[in-house]
Amino acid sequence: MVSLICTIRDHRDDINWCAFSPKLLATCSSDKTIRVYFTQDFSELAFSPLTGHGYGVHCCCFSPCGKFLASCSTDATTVVWSMDTGDLVTVFEHPGRSPVRVCVFSPDSSLISGASDGTLALWDLPSKTLRRTGASNEASIVACSFTPCGQMFATGSTYGDIRVWDLELNPLHTVKNAHDLGVTCCQFAPKLQNDGCLSRLRLASCGQDSQLKIWMLSRQAAAGCKLQLLHTLVGQTAPVLSCAFSADAQLLVSGSVDKTITVYGADQGVLLYRLHQHERYVTACAFSATAPCLIATGSMDKTVNIWRVEDGIDRDEGKSPPAESSIATCEDRKLPGHTRLLVCDWSEEDVSAWLCAEGLEALVGAFKANNIDGGELVSLTKDTLASEMNIDSIGLRNKVMRKIEELKMSLVCTGVPDEFLCPITREVMKDPVIAADGFSYEREAIESWINSKNRSSPMTNLPLQTTVVTPNRTLKMAIGRWKSSQ
Repeated sequence: MVSLICTIRDHRDDINWCAFSPKLLATCSSDKTIRVYFTQDFSELAFSPLTGHGYGVHCCCFSPCGKFLASCSTDATTVVWSMDTGDLVTVFEHPGRSPVRVCVFSPDSSLISGASDGTLALWDLPSKTLRRTGASNEASIVACSFTPCGQMFATGSTYGDIRVWDLELNPLHTVKNAHDLGVTCCQFAPKLQNDGCLSRLRLASCGQDSQLKIWMLSRQAAAGCKLQLLHTLVGQTAPVLSCAFSADAQLLVSGSVDKTITVYGADQGVLLYRLHQHERYVTACAFSATAPCLIATGSMDKTVNIWRVEDGIDRDEGKSPPAESSIATCEDRKLPGHTRLLVCDWSEEDVSAWLCAEGLEALVGAFKANNIDGGELVSLTKDTLASEMNIDSIGLRNKVMRKIEELKMSLVCTGVPDEFLCPITREVMKDPVIAADGFSYEREAIESWINSKNRSSPMTNLPLQTTVVTPNRTLKMAIGRWKSSQ
């Protein structure tokens, strides 16, 4: 069983990364800050948030001992912080001053940073010096992970290639087009498998092709190394932005643009859980290194959710997924039988019928008195329920808001054609437009994206050749016909 135990709402912009040490959780955001929490109760440390980056923070990672935290940013720096005091230890400026997209510590506390210009830098933390640099001659390096032995590491790029390197920054093996349209994340399993003179290690990767892949890296002294595909997992319906192995390497978690989190059995790639709680893209996920087994997930909805994987989870991967989860899947949630309309088109009577179906009959009068229809329903807040509708019970207000959130998530999974959903908001489009990348978006969503995301495509992460958008009248008419038929 997987249960949601905590939601953190401290950041003011998209969450870009989550990382655990044995005692701490770190999160970083486009709001230029890094926040640090105790994993015992998820209270924030006194020196948090950490500020010092001039632009959004893309990635953060703990040193193996947990005493240091590294963070990297569009400002072309990788900053190392003390986890004893929160003080800045050193600032590494990336060669060429290119935005740094990913950073990761090796088992011996060396630090790798990868940049948007395809370059790598290997830093020595004790001496605070640059050891060497390398280049992949590719687009942005956005993913990086060390093997447990620390003798090799893998990188993923926005071109879609996965490359394995040694510590001299010599490329050992390359898989071209491992993910169509680009790699978004990669991570080695934390345990090495030895078979005589052959060493094997699993690598998980995910990308813009909506796939999560598990690879086997084998290395033999005479034959060099080779990356072989074991499983392709397609449990998510939109680009997969993050992935992580559990500390025992038995579980694999991923987060997607479709707002879901999937948990797989890592050996056979069997889907165990699909979790629905975030309102926007799930951009980050991480497993805790110690018991109890925790998962942190971060999203563009500016929240970090903490999930507990309960003892006794069924890890027999020859069996079907557990029958129940504390967070139901979309297939488990059905919209009320009284209507098949989109929620925003519900009448006041539809809202009353929904309240009765959810066991909230006592609120029907208050909702009718305030003329709450579908459009008003999805806009309600706890403050509105308390101040304007005079619902005094905190528990009742929380229940109403929880049911509304479930309703919103159900809407996406009840037969709405995917092409009618905006890739950014994952909601039915009202004013669809075509952007320079060829994809259709809700006008307001793509214009906001372009204004804040430096003209990159939400679907491909590649630069948009123009910011001009064109109305998609054909799609708008198709959506109108579909809504009428409902």
